[in-house]
Amino acid sequence: MDRARSFHFPAAAWRKACHANNTCVEVARITDDRVGARDGKQGEASPVIRFTPDEWRSFTHRIRTGDV
Repeated sequence: MDRARSFHFPAAAWRKACHANNTCVEVARITDDRVGARDGKQGEASPVIRFTPDEWRSFTHRIRTGDV
């Protein structure tokens, strides 16, 4: 996982991770080899945490199993 940084990813198709208003995490494939997560409330101004696809799968698995 890379450090959170504020970068603009104009081609990214950000998706909300839940059904609440703008209080959710948004995720997108930001490059061919990176998945990004950001704060939906901040949108484009939000820092983006970048993961490799393997890191993202591991991270989301740990969330689903309650290990995080």
